[in-house]
Amino acid sequence: MTKLPPNAVILSFEGPDPYSMVGGLGVRVTQLSAALGDAGIATDLFFVGDPDRDGIEMRSKRVRLRRWSQWISRYHPAGVYDGEYGKVPDYASSVPPVVCADIVAPARDRGEHVLIIGEDWHTAPAVIQLDADLRRWGLRDSVTLLWNANNTYGFHGIDWPRLTAAATITAVSKYMKFELAQIGIGALVIPNGIPSELVRRHDKASVKRLRAALGPKRALLKVGRYDPDKRWLQAIDAVADLRADGSEVVLVMRGGREPYGSVVLDRARARGLEISGVEMREGTPAELAAALAERHADVIELRTFVPDTTLAALYGAVDAVLANSGREPFGLVGLEVMAAHGIPVCGSTGEDYAAPFENAIVCDSADPRELAGYLRLLFADSKLRKRLRHAARETAARYVWPEILQILAAKLAFLQS
Repeated sequence: MTKLPPNAVILSFEGPDPYSMVGGLGVRVTQLSAALGDAGIATDLFFVGDPDRDGIEMRSKRVRLRRWSQWISRYHPAGVYDGEYGKVPDYASSVPPVVCADIVAPARDRGEHVLIIGEDWHTAPAVIQLDADLRRWGLRDSVTLLWNANNTYGFHGIDWPRLTAAATITAVSKYMKFELAQIGIGALVIPNGIPSELVRRHDKASVKRLRAALGPKRALLKVGRYDPDKRWLQAIDAVADLRADGSEVVLVMRGGREPYGSVVLDRARARGLEISGVEMREGTPAELAAALAERHADVIELRTFVPDTTLAALYGAVDAVLANSGREPFGLVGLEVMAAHGIPVCGSTGEDYAAPFENAIVCDSADPRELAGYLRLLFADSKLRKRLRHAARETAARYVWPEILQILAAKLAFLQS
């Protein structure tokens, strides 16, 4: 397999700081930069970081964090996207000269190549400017420049002719490739990945403890922002339909602080579902198990932060995890559930890894009857549940970051051929 270049640069608004970590993009670039570093690649991650932390920080031996636009962020403490329209031009004008002078020029002098990946619409102006600067400095032949689409947000404001002239366009899924094709843009698909440790890590004792705490009922879990795209109402109505049929089922859910949460909870009450809230101090599996054992409601809402290790154990403990979004450009949660020996219920957009009734349940519609029907099949067939869990874990192993980097290397070999 073709090797990746010895140097990489990732351009992103989101990043590993709490100030910068909003969603899947922050997770992606944090994990991608770590995977590149683990592969022996000197990696610089430029992101709009916490204004009160060091501008440059070595995250590991080979991964350097570069917090950008901090002078603007000090006036916008609410997070990376607070004041974003001021940050975009600042990022676009100030990042490219540093990349050229501090990274590409020294690499060229060493006879080395540099891979540069821009992420989502905020970095498109920077990628366009970087291409121009590289040409002016006589460095363009030392760089492979990609721009990656994780979502359609901001597409309307991108200067597509200039961007496609500056960089090769990539996408995280076939769904995003299709979305780009709708506006006449071709793209190479390079999927997201998950850390290898997620597949290796399986806390059987915590899974068993949480399963026991949930009792004899069939248990479902849904985690995500309170947003209509996440199809919360489909989940609520499906649970209500199952209970109306006599099924003993409980829905554990963790939303956010979005106003839409009141719509979700009102629907649950309207459908006759009893709701109980859970708050935790540390969120350990033991603490969560104790809280769950005391609750006997139809819907249990987790109202405090749940650490990743506890969430992974919960993925494995429940009968299914409802990641049934109506629009998911990639769907990272489904893969994380698979890695935790869980069974994901996905939507049918960007989850390229999900094969219906082979390694996951896949809903094609927002109709709660579809979801409830598939869950009835799952609850009634222990062999199906066992087969799905086994196949799901095998799928997750194919999407760990070292495997994804091999896909990236193959795409780069094509571009250089």
